[in-house]
Amino acid sequence: MLRICSLLVLLAVPAASQLSAATVTGLPRVVDGDTLVVANTRVRLFGIDAPEAKQSCKTAQGVRWACGRAATAELQRLVGQGVRCSGDEEDRYGRLIAVCRAGGRDLNAEMVARGAAFAYRKYSRDYVSQEERARRAGLGVWQGAAQRPAKVRAAAKVQNPPENCAIKGNISGRGRLYHLPGTRAYAATRINEAKGERWFCSEADAKSAGWRRAGG
Repeated sequence: MLRICSLLVLLAVPAASQLSAATVTGLPRVVDGDTLVVANTRVRLFGIDAPEAKQSCKTAQGVRWACGRAATAELQRLVGQGVRCSGDEEDRYGRLIAVCRAGGRDLNAEMVARGAAFAYRKYSRDYVSQEERARRAGLGVWQGAAQRPAKVRAAAKVQNPPENCAIKGNISGRGRLYHLPGTRAYAATRINEAKGERWFCSEADAKSAGWRRAGG
């Protein structure tokens, strides 16, 4: 009986232990305030949400400033001569969700502490204390009015696709259709991920997921 119980315990353990962490190191390319490319791996900083690249915010006097570009520049300053990013999951775009460090500092925490990013409370509360301190000090996005990046993305009239994944997967009364760049309905098609719509990187990806070409 003891041997049988031991076997059952061993069989139950691998499901959790198989989730091994992935770590990438190197001099990164900064895509925006919360995205890096490290050693050919796209990395999304865990637990934070930086202003969109083209997003603007307002100062206390109501003057607009390019908070998206400022966030990108801040991350570029922080990465220094290289980063070490570790995580154990990917997002829907295949990006490694990770905590990145440079010079012994948690870059995710630093971005929030400097007012260059928001704590992404939808997914984590790890950086809420840094956000509260930045808010009280009026740093970065907290110096005036700033819209949460998630709302900016949801309301954007012009949607920016993930890198090299510009095919739009749209759901309509005609079913699940994908639209290629340059086709008639492409510009007018909006992707609403809450409805299950999505971007595809290739026609093969779209077809394998069960979508068909618009007009086909």
